[in-house]
Amino acid sequence: MIKELIGRGFMVTINQSVDFATASDVAGAFNVQVSPKAMDASEGVIAAEIEEEENLRPRPPVVTILGHVDHGKTSLLDAIRQTNVTEQEAGGITQHIGAYQVEANNQKITFLDTPGHEAFTAMRARGAQVTDIAVLVVAADDGVQPQTLEAIDHAKAANVPLIVAINKVDKADANPDRVKQQLAEAGVVVNDWGGDVEAVEVSARRKTGIQDLLETILLVAEIKDLRANPNRPAIGTVIEAQLDKTRGPLATVLIETGTLNVGDFVAVGAVPGKVRAMFNERGKRLKKAEPAMPVEILGLSDVPQAGDRLHAAPTEQAAKMFAQQHAQQISQEAQAVARPMTLEEMFKTDNQVKDLNIVLKADVQGSLEPIQVSLERLATDEVKVKVIHQGTGNVTDSDVLLAQASHGIIVGFNVRVEPGAKRAAESASVDVRLYNIIYDAVEDVRKALIGMLEPKFAEVHEGRAEVRQIFGHNGEVAGSMIVDGRITRNAIARVLRGGKVVSEGRVESLRRFKDDVREVLAGYECGIVLSGVANLQVGDVIDTFRKERVAGDVPL
Repeated sequence: MIKELIGRGFMVTINQSVDFATASDVAGAFNVQVSPKAMDASEGVIAAEIEEEENLRPRPPVVTILGHVDHGKTSLLDAIRQTNVTEQEAGGITQHIGAYQVEANNQKITFLDTPGHEAFTAMRARGAQVTDIAVLVVAADDGVQPQTLEAIDHAKAANVPLIVAINKVDKADANPDRVKQQLAEAGVVVNDWGGDVEAVEVSARRKTGIQDLLETILLVAEIKDLRANPNRPAIGTVIEAQLDKTRGPLATVLIETGTLNVGDFVAVGAVPGKVRAMFNERGKRLKKAEPAMPVEILGLSDVPQAGDRLHAAPTEQAAKMFAQQHAQQISQEAQAVARPMTLEEMFKTDNQVKDLNIVLKADVQGSLEPIQVSLERLATDEVKVKVIHQGTGNVTDSDVLLAQASHGIIVGFNVRVEPGAKRAAESASVDVRLYNIIYDAVEDVRKALIGMLEPKFAEVHEGRAEVRQIFGHNGEVAGSMIVDGRITRNAIARVLRGGKVVSEGRVESLRRFKDDVREVLAGYECGIVLSGVANLQVGDVIDTFRKERVAGDVPL
């Protein structure tokens, strides 16, 4: 087998692992058929996800704190924990994702302290759904702010129950009733107003209402009936990870099911390791971590990614094998989880897509409602059109994250895409569509729902060159001067003679003196070879361009 592998270009040893496709090819050379073996049960790395009812035990709820900046998220958590975090952090603003466990009425509650809804949604965009309940902090003196509305939409998109904590009620200008009215206008109707969202008035500074908030969290958790099996190999999610200068790779992991023990072998995404030590949020050493408990673990071979899954393994070899064999698979799964649907693909999914989630941005508030109503009226029996967030201003990173996590698209009206958001959208394959006319936006979505939408492309001019001399045995090299922009290899090219297009092809090669180059800028001479173009003449003009997909009727 080693000889066969080396013959195929794989320099391996007897102890080395290969991927299934390679193993299958090699086995075929010996007339042996192979089939992939699931490592889950046989290797004990991942036990079955479906748990027997009798093995499940109640577990603590995992709570995320969301809200507008400076409304007292960290101060509230500080009051809950009875320790001082705020003063230790620059500006009193949370600088990292932390995870803490507190006790109330002899029951535990796990809090994830995030910098904001972007971090909350980023975890979901990576495929990690770790939050059971979201606590929305709203300052009684400041009321509902734009970030509050965004946090509400992000929590709704995640289908996480909300509890409203109206903070700073001790202030002289506090007005909880105004907050409740503003929340109702935003679609969050609290119990006092006949809704189903719990609202608790608190003061983080005076530490009042804290017990009521904790009891409300426990009440909502009891309704959700949160349970897990502690008597199985641990599965968890990485909340944050870093490389410590003295201790090496550290990962904060939230255990979801099972129990993690010191000494366990683990695979965290594509990173294997052995749990050498575990610490809680106060730095206390732990011997084991049960479901819904956040712990910092030491002993990984590298720094994992936030959102990676942790799986306990029975042996070191099993952990390494799992990490190695699943490295590529995990990457593909992460891309599949994060990759939203484009509008062109809506009809091609055999009715698998039941919701078309839309993040809607417009230049002015008055445009939002008519566009939203027009889009949502397009819903059919197969597909529900749902605007999960709307707001004014340019498309931002937060909008892209929400669309990514919700497998949705972004529709913009008379707005642009901020540079950072554009890069994020391209990286995550989020479909961003910009329009100047409401009818065009509605018509595109309508066509997508009936399978008629075709992608649109626009030509983007790149450069222009004048042919000064002809070289080569067959006159195929055009000695040219770049007079505008730049000429790049593989660009689409048109040859103009007397102002008329005489042929079209592609830039096959570029030469500067004796060197092959990828591009040549304006003001420089070069040799150009065009594929599919013959009989170039001195004086011809070579125009090059590229085709870019346009979002709606506006190029991205």
